[in-house]
Amino acid sequence: MDFTIYWFMFPVSIVVATVAMLSGIGGAALFTPIFILAFPLLGPEYALHSTIAAISAALITQTFGFLSGFVGYYHRKLIDYSLAGRIMRVAVPVAVAGALVASLVHDSILLASYALLVAVLAIVMWRNRPPAYSSASRSDGAMKTIVDSRGHEYAYAVPHLGPRSYSLTALGAFLTGMVSVGIGEVTISKLTRKGVPIAVAAATSVLVVIMTIALASTTLAVQLIKAGGWTAVPWNLLVYDIPGVLIGGQIGPRLQGRIPPHTMRRAIAVVFIILAMAMMAVAIRKLG
Repeated sequence: MDFTIYWFMFPVSIVVATVAMLSGIGGAALFTPIFILAFPLLGPEYALHSTIAAISAALITQTFGFLSGFVGYYHRKLIDYSLAGRIMRVAVPVAVAGALVASLVHDSILLASYALLVAVLAIVMWRNRPPAYSSASRSDGAMKTIVDSRGHEYAYAVPHLGPRSYSLTALGAFLTGMVSVGIGEVTISKLTRKGVPIAVAAATSVLVVIMTIALASTTLAVQLIKAGGWTAVPWNLLVYDIPGVLIGGQIGPRLQGRIPPHTMRRAIAVVFIILAMAMMAVAIRKLG
């Protein structure tokens, strides 16, 4: 295993993690197409040996990127642990199930699923507007107040999570385990629409995502190791990705506000549409 071949991913990972933190998307949404679409263009020695290896590497990388963000939110005391726990009891086991299913389906299905999902996310991000908070939002009948480390107070109604909410969580988690994208985007959108302040929603979403993808990526890695040994996991790639996203995870928040969020979301939406078309083309080619 050549540990010098992917040196260029260190600066690339810093950029991807910074963009992910600025836009609120999961870094795996960008790492997966880099690994699947860009690496083979550099030469056969750069291509990962399977789609599952690419998805696994993207999720492992994102785990460390979100860990950097989690530490910051933990010290800010913005996480609603009880709310995160309600979401994780559905998200975590379903994501693990998605990771188990991923190894059983054809590569073309995984790639097509990714393409369809990011196309939907692109539309949502393009049309998304900051939610209008209202006391009329459905809740569990109780109010909650969180005071962060800076003394800022966030009061909101405890959101009601009914069958529809849990179904969306399950779908996002399953797709995360299968194709590396879904749970973060579903969670942050759902919480903000239910009236949870953006700061609390983002912090709570980070905890949900990090627990979900940590177990999903572990499941994928274990399957890779069982099938092909320790070298089946691209450690020579991860040694550059992980420190890169740890750095980018700190740069992104510092740049927050320099670029209007709406402009950033629309730019990412355009990138997602391009990636969706490219991944669908690869899926069709593999099917043929």
